[in-house]
Amino acid sequence: MPQTVPQTAPQDWAQTWTAVDDYFNGLLVEEDAPLRAAATESEAAGLPPHQVAPNQGKLLHLLARIQGARTILEIGTLGGYSTIWLARALGEGGRLTTLEAEQRHATVAAANLARAGLGHLVDLRVGKALDTLSSLAAEGAGPFDLVFIDADKRANPEYLDLSLRLTRPGSVIVADNVARGGAVADPGSEDPGVLGVRRFTELVSAHPRLTATTLQTVGEKGYDAFTLALVTS
Repeated sequence: MPQTVPQTAPQDWAQTWTAVDDYFNGLLVEEDAPLRAAATESEAAGLPPHQVAPNQGKLLHLLARIQGARTILEIGTLGGYSTIWLARALGEGGRLTTLEAEQRHATVAAANLARAGLGHLVDLRVGKALDTLSSLAAEGAGPFDLVFIDADKRANPEYLDLSLRLTRPGSVIVADNVARGGAVADPGSEDPGVLGVRRFTELVSAHPRLTATTLQTVGEKGYDAFTLALVTS
């Protein structure tokens, strides 16, 4: 029998999304003291409030565990909140490499990771991600089992190209914040971040080594989307 879904007035959507997040997070997401401290210390340090929400962090954690990831690459550390979720999913002997452009952000992240007891598992590299990714490729780093892209959207096409040099068949690539407030669907947008995401998506679509999908999301962080891609060959 079809279910009737209550209709919510547009002005109430954000409040409803947050309330639903609170309900499910309270039952399913274990945000412990180190995670809460990472968010609090990042805010106190004046970092942008761009870290993933708790349920999004748990999703990354689950993806890494499902993947059996022993090597993870994160592009965009910020205060290390998502880094904690991912590092906790590493298999035995695993290692996470995370890239952060801003030294101030990296300093906060390093303290947050140390507080969580994960500093020994994480290689935190400071510098422009395109330069650091090129260095990783030159070093012969990887292949990484999972790549999480959450940095400057203008560079997403380049991040994709370099990530594919650092992965293997079976690796998973996740790109966050790809809805751009819905502007990604506007072919006339001239916003550099939108253009970066659109080009990234076109490259994923055409790439013979990738199969992917994008899911829109709502919640306490508002409206957004993420792309999930599998490296097939």
